[in-house]
Amino acid sequence: MPKLTFEDVSITYRTSGENGRGEVSAVKSVSLELPAGGTLGIAGESGSGKSTLAMSALRLLPKNARLDGRVLIGDTDVAKLNFGELRAVRWAQASIVFQGAMHSLNPVHTVGDQILEALETHVTDRWRTSQARESRVRELLEIVDLPTQKMKSYPHELSGGQKQRIMIAMALACEPEIIIADEPTTALDVIVQKQILDMISRLVAERGISLLMISHDLSVLATACDRIAVMRNGELVEVGEARMICTEPNEPYTRKLADAFPTIGDPASRLRPVTRHGAGAEEPGESKPSDEVLLSAKGVNVTYHGSGGHHAVRDVDLEVHRGEIVVLVGQSGSGKTTLARALMGLQPTDQGSDIRFLGKPLPEKGKALKLFRRSVQLVLQDPSAALNPKLSVYESVAEGLRVQGLTTDEKARVAQSLVDAELSPPEQYFGAIPQELSGGQRQRVVIAGALALHPEMLIADEPVASLDASVRGEILGLLLSLKKRLGLSALVITHDLGLAWNIADRVAVMYHGEIVEQGTTEEVLLSPKHPYTRELLAAAPAFWRRCHDPRPPRLPRVRSASSGRHGRHHRRLGPQHPNEPQPHGQVPRSVGTQRGCRRARARPAPALAAPRGHRRQPQGRPGERLVRSQYRRRGLPARRLRRHAAARRHQLGRHGGRSYAARRATEVTHRFFGRHSAARGVQRAPRCSRPLLPDGWHGCVSQL
Repeated sequence: MPKLTFEDVSITYRTSGENGRGEVSAVKSVSLELPAGGTLGIAGESGSGKSTLAMSALRLLPKNARLDGRVLIGDTDVAKLNFGELRAVRWAQASIVFQGAMHSLNPVHTVGDQILEALETHVTDRWRTSQARESRVRELLEIVDLPTQKMKSYPHELSGGQKQRIMIAMALACEPEIIIADEPTTALDVIVQKQILDMISRLVAERGISLLMISHDLSVLATACDRIAVMRNGELVEVGEARMICTEPNEPYTRKLADAFPTIGDPASRLRPVTRHGAGAEEPGESKPSDEVLLSAKGVNVTYHGSGGHHAVRDVDLEVHRGEIVVLVGQSGSGKTTLARALMGLQPTDQGSDIRFLGKPLPEKGKALKLFRRSVQLVLQDPSAALNPKLSVYESVAEGLRVQGLTTDEKARVAQSLVDAELSPPEQYFGAIPQELSGGQRQRVVIAGALALHPEMLIADEPVASLDASVRGEILGLLLSLKKRLGLSALVITHDLGLAWNIADRVAVMYHGEIVEQGTTEEVLLSPKHPYTRELLAAAPAFWRRCHDPRPPRLPRVRSASSGRHGRHHRRLGPQHPNEPQPHGQVPRSVGTQRGCRRARARPAPALAAPRGHRRQPQGRPGERLVRSQYRRRGLPARRLRRHAAARRHQLGRHGGRSYAARRATEVTHRFFGRHSAARGVQRAPRCSRPLLPDGWHGCVSQL
């Protein structure tokens, strides 16, 4: 018996326009079935209606939406339920994992409290007491492979993959029979994406859950789903087994979706990203890079001097030649964006770092830095956040010209920049605001703003991470076109190896702050030498089985405080190449592919010591260092410390071990600095009684 059924569902949005009220059809006569214990994926581009259809299953559509047809959960028609009955269905029978975990989680509540909210709202006999609910939260964190200590963390303290696991834990809280996952792996790097998909598949198999997954990437759906439905413009194009949809589709549109993400090693997709119309991009022509070094970095180190210090970039050597596209690949947290900021002069580097543009050292301030940034422009990751929502396209593109004082022929330069970014006719876009543009058009406006200054090089940070497959191909084709027509160089930062295969002349792989391998695209992606590169290739969907050994070596987890003079790769996996040097001294640089180990070279000492009061707690007597540091800061005598500690031991003595230490440290912090300061990761404002979150605003609801 089907668990979730869509019977001839049509969804229309009522909108207000210049000529009165109008209607937009988002879903048109769609019929689908999700069997009990089955998995169904819905694929399509943005605007195809797939998310609208999924939201109708739990009646989460906006007020201006009208639904025709029937949506059944079991035998129950969702449209006929009153609010109380609908509340009993949500989370208990069917739950949802929303797209964008960062925007779905409340930044001023711990993730444990947010999971508790679902249990408290839908109280059952099993979780009627607070102790039972807290025990359930710990159990959920273990189910999604997170340590139970994370329940006290705030969203900003978690990585993207950890936030996504929290969202899945919330969806599992009330043991639903159906889970709807809307783009659960968007903007995650390939390794974290594979971990999330493996976890979802495991939960579905172990618990018999019915899964409805939404994605624009067919390879992601093929990993987790048995059947796939393809939608376009609100209509159902094709439904079938996942293997047949990906390998032998019946419809041309499905074939275009399948080909939108390239297969690494396929010569047909090399330097030819697939566009919206399914054709490859324009031939790049003979635009070989020159030998002139445009931007060079030697021995670049970046250290964040916080709690214990964090070495984000370690002894990086990188060059970008004129007319060359270099792609910097690595998973989230590997230091790619920090390196890009350092190359732009936006992030201070440690002493001894050498960054040069056209042979001249990177200026630190003044007119020289302003002129440098005219020649090297930055393209940010999220076009929606990069553009001011209140400024027109003309104002956004002209902003850089005005900052640089280049107001002569401003209108002509803005128009030419839009034409270069393939937004024609430009006058049609002058008065538009970002909300009126598609995701691909917004990214083109961001690129046009960079081109307005006639730069010699672009640094693009994840330029297509939030875009559909076909729009992704158009933006990559634009970068290749700019390289051919304008001789533009580019450093592109990504976690997508398919992007590197599409557009890169050379590839550099970054791991734990270091570039562990670099060379030509074919050398690095087809003959990887470093185990981390092979791990990235193995995590890419449907690639390793075609070109490589199906069982790549498992990459050990990185720990910044690992001991030993050589890296964990060398210690666990042994030498990776017959000519690899012994784990002492400098890794030699050679022509062609370069690779190295993050502990094979001597590390420079940190420029500054960690601030006082930010030391790690010792293993013996947990919390004692925190108690002493609070007394030391306030200038209190040692005898008062001993008296206070004795009183707290007497009062809290029944709580032994770790619980006693945590309670004592929290109590001391509450006493001297207020209750809010004990929240993990929350800092004190110098002259304010409220805590400060990492982005600088106070932790009160009125400011949300």
